[in-house]
Amino acid sequence: MTAHAAIDPLRTRPEGVAGMVADIITVAKRNIIRVFRTPELLVFSTIQPIMFVLLFNYVFGGAIPIPGVEYINFLIPGIIIQTATFGASNTAIGLTEDLQAGIVDRFRSLPMARSAVLAGRVLADTLRNLWVILLSVGIGYLIGFRFQAGFVSAVLAILIATLFAFAMSWVFAAMGLLTKTPEAAQAAVFVPIFPFTFASSAFVPTETMPGWLQAFAENQPVTAAINAMRYLVLGESEFLNLNSGQVVEALAWSLLIFGVFFYVAVRLYRRSSE
Repeated sequence: MTAHAAIDPLRTRPEGVAGMVADIITVAKRNIIRVFRTPELLVFSTIQPIMFVLLFNYVFGGAIPIPGVEYINFLIPGIIIQTATFGASNTAIGLTEDLQAGIVDRFRSLPMARSAVLAGRVLADTLRNLWVILLSVGIGYLIGFRFQAGFVSAVLAILIATLFAFAMSWVFAAMGLLTKTPEAAQAAVFVPIFPFTFASSAFVPTETMPGWLQAFAENQPVTAAINAMRYLVLGESEFLNLNSGQVVEALAWSLLIFGVFFYVAVRLYRRSSE
């Protein structure tokens, strides 16, 4: 689907904020349609969370005892945040593909809000991440996962994960604009992903880690998002150090990441068009 097919320059366009929102939705729609027209991308995006849930549960589930908690209930929040972070990295790869193909230059030539290119890409990837989050929950339910703190907490947990994925997409949008090619972006995104997702509370309690690693694991955004989800899934836990303050901490991290990297990505995008 080309940029010109996605955004008709002759269409009646609202003015002001309404026009900007319409442009963002149009770009997001273009990116979502592109996913459905790339079957291999859709298939692998669906298979990945299924593999993560099944492999980590059945490989580690019998080896890592969590007092008072079934491992699947401990695992799913970690898998969701990890998978959402991996999914957010698609923003960098997709953006560089559009840059390399000249799609972004075509967008710049159209009568549309300049912010729509980045925001539309992030919105589309966040919606795809929401699907992955819901899929992970569904697979978890098939093998014993349950929300134990009620329906409202379950909805809040999914919202926390989605907001974190949205914030991380802005990180990878900035990385995409820095790397400029899909090959470089694909290599670069794993530099932050691996230490932040695996050196976290995703798969084991941080108390089991060496002191220096524990200090890092307990004070980084991925762990904050995972612990907030675990609190909303399990309720308070003295052993896992879960409490309601972690929800506020996760929200603060997401808003901070979004604020910083939205600014960085917009600056990089404007600089690339000069």
